Amino acid sequence: MTETFQFRVLATDGNARRGEISMPRGTIRTPAFMPVGTGGTVKAMYMGQVRGLGADIILGNTYHLMLRPGAERVARLGGLHTFSRWSGPILTDSGGFQVMSLSGLRKITEQGVKFRSHVDGRVFEMSPERSIEIQGLLDSDIQIQLDECVKLPATLKEIEKAMELSIRWAERCKVAFGDQPGKAMFGIVQGGDNVNLRLRSAEALKALDLKGYAVGGLAVGEPQHVMLEMLEATCPVLPECKPRYLMGVGTPDDILKSVARGIDMFDCVMPTRAGRHGLAFTRYGKINLKNARHADDHRPLDEESECPATRDYSRAYLHHLVKSNELLGAMLLTWNNLAYYQSLMQDIRTAIEAGRFADRSAEIQEGWERGDIPAL
Repeated sequence: MTETFQFRVLATDGNARRGEISMPRGTIRTPAFMPVGTGGTVKAMYMGQVRGLGADIILGNTYHLMLRPGAERVARLGGLHTFSRWSGPILTDSGGFQVMSLSGLRKITEQGVKFRSHVDGRVFEMSPERSIEIQGLLDSDIQIQLDECVKLPATLKEIEKAMELSIRWAERCKVAFGDQPGKAMFGIVQGGDNVNLRLRSAEALKALDLKGYAVGGLAVGEPQHVMLEMLEATCPVLPECKPRYLMGVGTPDDILKSVARGIDMFDCVMPTRAGRHGLAFTRYGKINLKNARHADDHRPLDEESECPATRDYSRAYLHHLVKSNELLGAMLLTWNNLAYYQSLMQDIRTAIEAGRFADRSAEIQEGWERGDIPAL
């Protein structure tokens, strides 16, 4: 740990990078997967469990926390770390994506965005400066610029307009963030599915000399090959000495392919959301515990796993919990899924260090393709 924000690349294998972010609240091993704690909680998990699985950092959401319980209230109660009992680093996104996707009314101007809360209908205004102010009140360690995220497909004109506005908002966010040596503000590369716009966005943000760079506006409905094409164009333009964060991604396959293209940080609701809906991620691939074929299966999800949820409970019991809508089912499957994601990230880091990332990626994918072994 250090008193300043520092990023080091410790090893490379092709474009894949094994790195380390050092901050006052802890060290983040990269590539890293950040469990999503939208409203100050990683759903169905205790923070101690999340830490025990190997997560170095979690994500909180500015939009949801500003609505409930309110950023000023969280600040009065000691900040998000004290409030949620998480002592490690926290990254907060700006709330821009949720404003665009959840709010019933929204009006975007140069100044910011005016929107109606999906919770109680109250009208709020969010400017770049207010977004940074809220993230400061939450006392997050890595803060993200406010941007305009356009859902694909969209016209070239719509994508370009949003990208240019996001650049201007990034400049204002940088000024609002100021000089905070122990923390970081990341800009967001936008540009939809257009390579030229992505490159323009990346170059403009690079000129701001920010501490890190996120890639946004992907995993919003476009095919995987489009996302990968945008990463192949964008990552080489971004500074090698700064962390790269792919927002809202994704599946284990997305993660492997994105690491291969130079991404260092990920977040996604997928493992927690899937766990609440009866879907388990394992080294054998995905297992749907809703399926009747698991009703008499005494085997655990993976008897070799170090995670108790994965190793100690039968598929039959998990199936029963899911079909009965028991809360314990969501808790155990979320625990399993986050354990799998963190073990995957450790596997990736080890493979990069050993110079065999491509081989290990192929081995992992072969395990998914073999699928679940037949019931005994």
